[in-house]
Amino acid sequence: MSFPVSFYIFAFIFGAVVGSFLNVCIYRLPRGESVVFPPSRCPGCGSRISWYDNVPIISYLLLRGRCRSCRAAISPQYALVEAINGLLTLFLFMRFGLSFAFVVLFLFCSALVVITFIDLEHQIIPDAISLPGIVAGFVFSFFIPQLGWKGSLIGILAGGGSLYLVATLYQLFTGKEGMGGGDIKLLAMMGAFFGWKAVPFIIFVSSLVGSVIGVTVMLIQKKDAKLAIPFGPFLVFGAIMYIFFGRQVIHWYLNIGGGAG
Repeated sequence: MSFPVSFYIFAFIFGAVVGSFLNVCIYRLPRGESVVFPPSRCPGCGSRISWYDNVPIISYLLLRGRCRSCRAAISPQYALVEAINGLLTLFLFMRFGLSFAFVVLFLFCSALVVITFIDLEHQIIPDAISLPGIVAGFVFSFFIPQLGWKGSLIGILAGGGSLYLVATLYQLFTGKEGMGGGDIKLLAMMGAFFGWKAVPFIIFVSSLVGSVIGVTVMLIQKKDAKLAIPFGPFLVFGAIMYIFFGRQVIHWYLNIGGGAG
């Protein structure tokens, strides 16, 4: 189904506006602060940010990335998060239209944006997102016939269980922690939303991309294998790839395998 161009523009704007709130979550959740109160303020001088200085992307560009009050530089991450969430919302709308799947995946992807930027900066994945996300995915599964509650439950066990097994074996053989508990709960959350069939795809894509980027960073920075790189963002990338391409890739792979057999 096609929609007027204005619908697609609104989808991007809506996603960017929500992205502004996601910036609040990214900054405050790791610090244990409320994401509701107080209103948005400059991280430098603490001045309250007026509504006209809080327009997604545009305000950042007009102010040239600086606070109106103290002129302190503001991280471009704020505009980047708004743009990323706007584009994700637009792509989801283009793919799923006005549907229940769009609403569910919009909430899911918005949570993934928060998780990505928190993990990149603090190397933690907040339980405040992943644990409610597991519950939400399981609840939503009752309204998604293609998934069903059994598929969601198996997805939770497969997602969390697979990474837990890897982490346990790694620690057993090396005596070091190689996979954080946040990654385990994050993959369990993804399994809750997509079912067990998505888990191998997400693990494969995230591991492949993570390995390439990890090796590249180590070569550039001349670090050894002990360099700590958060795995959460790669899991997020794998999940987003699954949303837009996963089912087609799995279907293609099964057809190739069936033809070869």
